[in-house]
Amino acid sequence: MKIERLLKQLHALEKQSRRLEPSISNRKDWNQATQQYADQFLDNIEERNAYDVPPEEMVDLLAIEETPKAMPELLNWLDQVVDRTGLNPASGGHFGYIPGGGVFPSALGDYLAAVSNRYAGVFFANPGAVRMENQLIRWMCKMMGYPETSLGNLTSGGSLANLIAITTAREKKGLRSGMVDKAVIYLSEQVHHCVQKAIRIAGLGEATIRYIPLDERFRLRPDALEETLKADVATGLQPFLVVASAGTTDTGAIDPLDAIADLAQAYDLWFHVDAAYGGFFMMVEEFKAAFKGIEKSDSLAIDPHKGLFIAYGSGAVLIKDVRAQFDAHYYQANYMQDALDMQEELSPADLSPELTKHFRGLRMWLPLQLYGLAPFRAALAEKIYLCRYFYEKVQELGFEVGPYPELSVMIFRCVPESGDADAFNEQLVRRVREDGRVFLSSTMINGAYWIRMAVLSFRAHLREIDLCLEILEREMLD
Repeated sequence: MKIERLLKQLHALEKQSRRLEPSISNRKDWNQATQQYADQFLDNIEERNAYDVPPEEMVDLLAIEETPKAMPELLNWLDQVVDRTGLNPASGGHFGYIPGGGVFPSALGDYLAAVSNRYAGVFFANPGAVRMENQLIRWMCKMMGYPETSLGNLTSGGSLANLIAITTAREKKGLRSGMVDKAVIYLSEQVHHCVQKAIRIAGLGEATIRYIPLDERFRLRPDALEETLKADVATGLQPFLVVASAGTTDTGAIDPLDAIADLAQAYDLWFHVDAAYGGFFMMVEEFKAAFKGIEKSDSLAIDPHKGLFIAYGSGAVLIKDVRAQFDAHYYQANYMQDALDMQEELSPADLSPELTKHFRGLRMWLPLQLYGLAPFRAALAEKIYLCRYFYEKVQELGFEVGPYPELSVMIFRCVPESGDADAFNEQLVRRVREDGRVFLSSTMINGAYWIRMAVLSFRAHLREIDLCLEILEREMLD
């Protein structure tokens, strides 16, 4: 009788649970509605704002209930509450922060990866997915001048990439808890805040952190680094890690990588480069010289969702000493013993904190295969030239500018004849945001308020730059 009751329950539950497998008709209707929504979004992208000021009263979130809802209702809610409020990263007028990507085939890659739900964490589970991701990492390693034995990991972004690199450095240098207070980490004053965050998470919060002074172009000064290293060694401290930037968020500066690499070698430092924003500009032959020395680093972070215009959630860390990366992240559980049967490729789960891992490589691989590299190179070069064009034209409007853009980020501000300059520029940014057609962000440098122009959206072209200049001129005159 127990079995009969159990079978009855199972049959009833199966009938309900099979609703999670939609019919062909349902799939067709949902696909059609979703594709229509996506097409309308993209077909009208040039008319959509880069920023929509959220309404004072937001529409309530749709409640999660027992009863199902229709796809048209859900897409209408998505349009009104999500896709028409706040920052629109898909807009060519997105010039704030470091713009993300979103080339269309990356969405198709995500769709296919989600439909098949392939697990990309362990080679045994899906050799094809792991091979694809490792192939992408090796392609980036080759681009950066790393040896063939290098590898790394496809991550969710620069934050996790920097954490993996710093944790690997800790493992390689044999830094144990009782040694941390004697260890010294050397950073640029313009280093991205996720590096400080990674240092703390990696258990290195009690290490001594030295912020090395910058030159007039906001680049780390190697002479100041060398003086600091000498002083620390003389007092019995242990130099451990130096982090340089290949494209800072504030100004796009590239630190003198070659000189820093030489000092790292002389003082036995782990040399890490945060190239999350700037790294892919290495694809353009004309700009490679600015990155000289990056090939001497021990590790680097680079974000395909920035310089390759892939959808958000696409970062990477590249590491020369894969053994140290493995030692820092590997763990073998009893229930994973079957995975030991196949070890032709290193598994991503053994090289990062992630075990459950989305097949994120497909969103990168598919666009690169469909387009080839030439359009990416052209788009990257275009963004640098657009930023330099803006640099020249904004001065004609009376703005003060920072250093000449090395990449595609620059800073500018208006200094009025009277009144507080910081307050004026803050108000100017607010008015541009209220206009909505372009989006600019701001930063504080040496105690002064600056406006940032960050050109990296693949949809940003001359039309959008001229529009930004037009809006700035109008708002200054009002």
